[in-house]
Amino acid sequence: MISGAICPESSRAAYGGGMFRTLRRYQVIADAAFAAAFLLLQLASLSSVGNVLPSLVVALIFATALALRRLSPALALAGAWAGATLQMASSLESPQFYDLAVLAILFTTASYGGRLLRWVGLGSAILGSVIATLYLVLFNGGRNLLGNVMSTPSMFSSSLLLFFGCLAALGLSWTLGLLARTVRRSRQSRAAQVEAEQDVIVEQERNRIARDMHDVVAHSLAVVIAQADGARYARESDPEAVDLALTTISTTAREALGDVRILLGQLRHSQSETPQPMLGDLDALVDQLRSSGLILSRESVGEERPLATAQQLAVYRITQEALTNALRHGDTEREVRLIFAWKADALRLVISSAVNAPRAGDEAHPGGHGLAGMRERTVLVGGVFSAGVDEGRWVVTATIPLSLEAVRL
Repeated sequence: MISGAICPESSRAAYGGGMFRTLRRYQVIADAAFAAAFLLLQLASLSSVGNVLPSLVVALIFATALALRRLSPALALAGAWAGATLQMASSLESPQFYDLAVLAILFTTASYGGRLLRWVGLGSAILGSVIATLYLVLFNGGRNLLGNVMSTPSMFSSSLLLFFGCLAALGLSWTLGLLARTVRRSRQSRAAQVEAEQDVIVEQERNRIARDMHDVVAHSLAVVIAQADGARYARESDPEAVDLALTTISTTAREALGDVRILLGQLRHSQSETPQPMLGDLDALVDQLRSSGLILSRESVGEERPLATAQQLAVYRITQEALTNALRHGDTEREVRLIFAWKADALRLVISSAVNAPRAGDEAHPGGHGLAGMRERTVLVGGVFSAGVDEGRWVVTATIPLSLEAVRL
């Protein structure tokens, strides 16, 4: 799937999952331009090749695989095998310039592929080294050379040296891809950690403001109540006390109102001025998480019904928090299921993700402020929230009523 471009909705664009990954338009253009330049360089050297047509076909296959290496590492690896097979079947001289494409494809297989594709890439590097060695020995040194290889120690040593040279080149490309994947994941983890720390700081500040507001309101209301009760009892015997009490009530209320406005201003200052997200913004959220490494499937059951603004905001925030937790703490090699079950009177939102095997002393899935926030948002719109492990998966369920009468103001 290409971000910002027209593409099939059925294509699962996930980091390391599905046939296609999510790429930005400029990334697709850059990969296509690089493959085109690679093909032009190869065409410039075709005049020195005996079999021009087979070489041209093989070069086109390798260039296509090179263009697809980030969009679909699996297809790119299959294309590399197809090109190499055709190259050997056509008895072309080897190696050629287009064989360098295999190094880039193995790199992306380890860097962007899923767990299975990564191991397939490693196996391809080993098997390719064996096949390349046999091909070079048989076709470049004579078809009867294999017997000489087994009988001549020097030739056998040269074959071993050739095998380990191919394995070093292919294996190094695969290893560098794996290293790039690790570095990228590490950066994402650090960015997520910094963001989490900022969220904690903001939440602590808001808790402090909430406590201050509670103290201001509680103190002021206590004064107002005391003055009102005193004035009610003293109005018969001391009418002037009523005026004094009303003056005190008015002054106290104005001071409290000013303090509350200052505290609310501090809260608003820390909030974004952009419009609140709605259900229509879930597509962008899903694409963003897919491109970050989440294998995500989305399903809608039943007839979709209209939701109020507060309910749409609650659904978006609950989905955002649950999917973010799945990305940070779940098994990203397995699929996360996002289900919207529409009923006559409620929307049942279910987010199910695979649970990593817990280490000693670790919980199966983190709780903390994320679960508390999701539960609070559900309760605020009159819904019911639950979260826990079910058959090896972490399942978050929120039932949002469609009726506005259930919303707690």
